[in-house]
Amino acid sequence: MGAHIDTTGEPVGDGADRAAGDAGGKVEGDAERVARRDEAVRAAVEQGLLGAAAPIVALLDVTGIRDSAAALRAAFEAVTAPGTPVLHAFAVKATPLVPVLRLLHEEGIGCEVASPGELALARAAGVPPTHTVLDSPAKTLAELREALALGIAVNADNPQELARIDGLVRSATTRSPLGLRVNPQVGGGSIEALSTATATSKFGVALRDEGAREWIVRAYTDRPWLTRLHAHSGSQGIPLSLMTQGVAETYALAEEINRRIGRQQIDTIDIGGGLPVNFTSDATTPTYAQYARLLAQVVPGLFDGRYGLVTEFGRSLLAKHGTVLARVEYAKSAGGRAVAVTHAGVQIAARTVYAPGSWPLRIAAFDAKGHPKAGPDVVQDIAGPACFAGDLLAEGRALPLLEQGDYAAALDTGAYYFAHHYAYNSLVRPGIHGFAPDGRGGTRFAVVRKPQTVQEIVAESGGGHAAALTGLVPPM
Repeated sequence: MGAHIDTTGEPVGDGADRAAGDAGGKVEGDAERVARRDEAVRAAVEQGLLGAAAPIVALLDVTGIRDSAAALRAAFEAVTAPGTPVLHAFAVKATPLVPVLRLLHEEGIGCEVASPGELALARAAGVPPTHTVLDSPAKTLAELREALALGIAVNADNPQELARIDGLVRSATTRSPLGLRVNPQVGGGSIEALSTATATSKFGVALRDEGAREWIVRAYTDRPWLTRLHAHSGSQGIPLSLMTQGVAETYALAEEINRRIGRQQIDTIDIGGGLPVNFTSDATTPTYAQYARLLAQVVPGLFDGRYGLVTEFGRSLLAKHGTVLARVEYAKSAGGRAVAVTHAGVQIAARTVYAPGSWPLRIAAFDAKGHPKAGPDVVQDIAGPACFAGDLLAEGRALPLLEQGDYAAALDTGAYYFAHHYAYNSLVRPGIHGFAPDGRGGTRFAVVRKPQTVQEIVAESGGGHAAALTGLVPPM
């Protein structure tokens, strides 16, 4: 079994007591997660977190997040040689919430950041530089200087960025592990906008372009301090076989570079993340264990202890553990179809609203007391509050009929749905609460993020500068 590193840098246990090791355990864990979610919905209504005065709220399952972190660690520990250094760095872009990052940090998970804002969130959560990785295709000189001063791992995206790092390394010492991101150009998946390893992707050095491979080898030969190699070929819509092919190409490149240099200069391979999530049911599939076993079969040398490993999973750690609950303000019909008008729409689910074919959401119906709603299925639309016709969480969906005062639950929304707030109609960002069993058969909640106020919207919209434009008097 491999080791993961806790905040002190010492190997810690594998957390297998919480990780689902076989199909039976996975199914049992999924059922327990659904039961916790349904109980949390009831408790949220009962405790006043959700109601007429608070018509939208988001919930995060703390137990489920811990379970996912444990499953990730256990999956890679099962295939790596003893003592292999492994850093699992959560992609902060997926759920940029400081309490979430702190929780994951306590579960042995670091942070992958892609902006000054995300780095600030990781630092606010107490994640140490040694557990932080900076990836971005547009790092400024100031960002690079800060990262190197802190000792944060940096993956250069392109030759011009590497030249900037050259200058910084010459002018100051740094403890930062430094690497280069390559694009293995293995192809895309079903969602073109998220496919990062296509022939023309904006990320990394395109490995199959003319002269690129020789340039990469020379870049390492000329820079003894360049010790990491990074690629990210996974994302939603990408099959495991394609993800694995991207990792295999990256491993082969690392082996070639080390062989041609004559020593093991590259000591760590960052394989990125992007494990897709099943949005069609409550089942957790594919699992980290399935992916890790496939990698071990296809790229066994990656796990024999010669290379440290970094992963950058995001969506797969959090998606199944988030639920957005919205009150049905009005129930109506149009053209013979029932329409439930709710308080959740494009402001929390922009991808779903604008690209429903790629990002469908499962919807569950709850009654006014927060219990799963019974009754025959009725084909209906679940509409949001924004002022355009396409603001629909779901269209033509068969559910027990939602009525005024009921609640629509958007499931599997723990990743990205809390990050992509869309400010159309100046709709407020919902509050977010974490939940866990209270040990007495009930549920307790903790505030993760307070709901945005209308006063904050005014301030963000220039409320403190109301006369700024009228005060610009044209010259006489």
